[in-house]
Amino acid sequence: MPAQPLLIATRNAHKTDEIRQMLGAGYTVEDLNVRADWPDIAETALTFLGNAKLKALGISAIYDGLVLSDDSGLEVDALEGAPGVFSARFAGEKATDAENRALLLGKMCGVTVRSARFRCVMVLARGETVLGSFSGAVEGRILEEERGDHGFGYDSLFVPEGFDKTFAELPAATKNLLSHRARALEQVLAFLGNAAAG
Repeated sequence: MPAQPLLIATRNAHKTDEIRQMLGAGYTVEDLNVRADWPDIAETALTFLGNAKLKALGISAIYDGLVLSDDSGLEVDALEGAPGVFSARFAGEKATDAENRALLLGKMCGVTVRSARFRCVMVLARGETVLGSFSGAVEGRILEEERGDHGFGYDSLFVPEGFDKTFAELPAATKNLLSHRARALEQVLAFLGNAAAG
């Protein structure tokens, strides 16, 4: 059976690589980096679901096939859920991951309640129609300093519940089993499997 083509509505190569690893050989995964002439969809919604829908529907209008979008971020309880949907641009529209982490550490200086979670919402679409939406979350805590060299985003500051290492210290295979993205993608796979069986 040939691999199923799946276009990820992102230019974030780290995110695409994670999804590719989790999906395995049954899917041919590409993202918008192979289609430089296609537009970047503005993330103007105030929820993960809203932004995921915008991206999935926007790209499915110009791509004849399955499109998967992902909007995800870090919710810190002491910051009333921030950075949330603004995680990638917490320190500004063109902020780097390092600048975002530095701002978070500054805002958390002296804060004792350090509980947080990564949340991911995925939307699957084809032909400007939403086929389904899926969500996953992983609870954890924010450290007072960065640890680890792997991962991206806020991974070096986040220790998932039940572990003593950050996402940036854990092997990719471990992170890909328990992450917010893995939990959402598990539901996507079940949905696609049921659709194929039906």
